[in-house]
Amino acid sequence: MVKEQQFKYSTGVIAYPVCFVLLLWVVFWMQVRFFPIIKTFGIVPQTFKGLRGVVLSPFIHSDIEHLYHNTIPLFILSLALFYFYRTISWKILFYGILLSGLITWVIGRPANHIGASGLIYVLVSFIFFKGIFAKYFRLVALSLLIIFLYGSMIWYVFPVKEGMSWEGHLGGLITGFIFALIFRKTVAKPERYVWQEPDYNEANDPFLKHFDENGNFIENLPDDTTTKETKPNVKITYNFKEGDTGN
Repeated sequence: MVKEQQFKYSTGVIAYPVCFVLLLWVVFWMQVRFFPIIKTFGIVPQTFKGLRGVVLSPFIHSDIEHLYHNTIPLFILSLALFYFYRTISWKILFYGILLSGLITWVIGRPANHIGASGLIYVLVSFIFFKGIFAKYFRLVALSLLIIFLYGSMIWYVFPVKEGMSWEGHLGGLITGFIFALIFRKTVAKPERYVWQEPDYNEANDPFLKHFDENGNFIENLPDDTTTKETKPNVKITYNFKEGDTGN
């Protein structure tokens, strides 16, 4: 059975992505100002010590340029995630960090893999494939927009640039695709109005009844008893007798 959810704006749609991005900047500030050792807490593949990076690596960046390049796409993609998929958004973020990190830990080169780019690839992959699987026009349009904005990122899942963790990117791409399959039955749709329902009959719409065939508005319909004033039916009888006078 397909589960439906409604597109609905809430303060969390903006607040959560803002807080998440701010957390990255706070960690970087602490790294530069007080604890330079934070930079070494990334994923070190196939080592027990490197497992801590599965959780910590998305919050660690090598320099401010690295952080800046991850901030904007992460903010935009998380906005889309919380708006269109709010009921599963935290699951995608939390399990996305874990699964993409574990994949990186398994297939990665002996190096210190850090940065939120793996999570960005999770979101790009999930939002794209989820929209395609849903076959709903708004989500398909969102998928096409994601490809237009970030389609060139596909090349970075291959070792085309030295010093870049293509393993983390590939792990994120795989993770997003897996989540799109797992949650394919959760289809987000906008709130439906009365006139969008399958059994809607225009002839019975109380508002449209006030328009004639030429589009003119009729304030009071002939049979519109709700707008007519009802007058009490009172019968007054005068009896007059000759010789009677008033006091």
